[in-house]
Amino acid sequence: MKLPQLNTVRHCIGVILLIAVIAVPLLTPMNKYLSIPNEMVTISKETPVEIPTLGENVTVNTTSDHIQAIDSSAFRASEAGSTELVYEVNGFPIKKVNLSVLDDLKVVPGGQSIGVQLQTRGVLVVGHHLVNKNDKTVSPGEEAEIQVGDVIVNINGNPIKEMKEIKDYVLKAGENNESLEITLKRGKETIETTLKPVLDDKEDEYKIGLYIRDSAAGIGTMTFYEPESKKYGALGHVISDMDTKKPVEINNGTIVRSSVTSIEKGNNGIPGEKQAKFSVEENKIGNITKNSPFGIFGKLNKTIKNGKYDEPMPVALSHEVKEGPAKILTVVEGEEVEEYDVEIISSVPQKYPATKGMVIQITDEELLEKTGGIVQGMSGSPIIQDGKIIGAVTHVFVNDPTSGYGVHIEWMLQDAGIDLYRDKKEAS
Repeated sequence: MKLPQLNTVRHCIGVILLIAVIAVPLLTPMNKYLSIPNEMVTISKETPVEIPTLGENVTVNTTSDHIQAIDSSAFRASEAGSTELVYEVNGFPIKKVNLSVLDDLKVVPGGQSIGVQLQTRGVLVVGHHLVNKNDKTVSPGEEAEIQVGDVIVNINGNPIKEMKEIKDYVLKAGENNESLEITLKRGKETIETTLKPVLDDKEDEYKIGLYIRDSAAGIGTMTFYEPESKKYGALGHVISDMDTKKPVEINNGTIVRSSVTSIEKGNNGIPGEKQAKFSVEENKIGNITKNSPFGIFGKLNKTIKNGKYDEPMPVALSHEVKEGPAKILTVVEGEEVEEYDVEIISSVPQKYPATKGMVIQITDEELLEKTGGIVQGMSGSPIIQDGKIIGAVTHVFVNDPTSGYGVHIEWMLQDAGIDLYRDKKEAS
């Protein structure tokens, strides 16, 4: 390499090293600055609002009288409202944060075991079967291009709500050698098709070659209810059909009290399960009006108690949840709600509704002995941390039954029709 080229290389290396020496000390302050959010929301006037600090030379001031500084990194709100927190250096603003303090919201935690009965909106197609005709087998449903997961909502222009209504249409069309005009719902699409019943030679009965269902039932756990409106949330996840694996679109539904009779413990690769009994005709405690990714929702027709936390408790937003110890409320025997220790392994602050916002681990030795960890039927068990309801248990890790996912409470409240952000919207 020639001398001029060598000098150029050395010069470039020197410049790079000089930039690195200057930049490295600035990386930490810059990272801290970038970590400051543009907007913060809290719903508790009792707990201080903690904010990132940028060092001794940077002060933080507020533009409102109802926000008082406790120290350089914490503020307390005396009432609900919106304000700005302004980071300043020698009186010069370098960062503004919009702070919204919402009115305190309190709900009553659940933990009770509940039975769930759903009536589908229309009749759900869960499978196809063959019909015997002239020494051959045919499937009228498949020939009509009706798919598993489709919902039959109308026949010959008339609404269909229950399976038993279809039998009369099939018999009449078969005897008259006519086809049925079928209206299907497939996801968001509405589809029209023609279906002709076939007389089964072996059973001497007109059939359409479809397995159908108009209801679903199971057990879960109550998460919370709002004492004034009686609006509730439970399960923490959507109810899907066991055959189609698709969310059940509900026409109506009922929740009832249930009693846990036994526990099938979970092992690696096989999730455990609560066994429970309930009667749909008795012990009704509320209706079901919504089945969403965040659970089932409706209104209670009576006040329910868990015997542990029967008074309304504050809730926490996703960014207020901390890694560390927490409690869950659930039933493992009969109808008695018990409190058990868990650990919040991780929590993701979420600005928009999303499932699986937390990873939790069962640490309570008694619960591990009884259930092996998280089991089916435990979904919806409320999670409590620092005196606040933070979410609900939703899923178990199949390869590790002691751990699973949780959903943040704010998304369940939203789907229950309880608007956490009402005051913020009005202020805007």
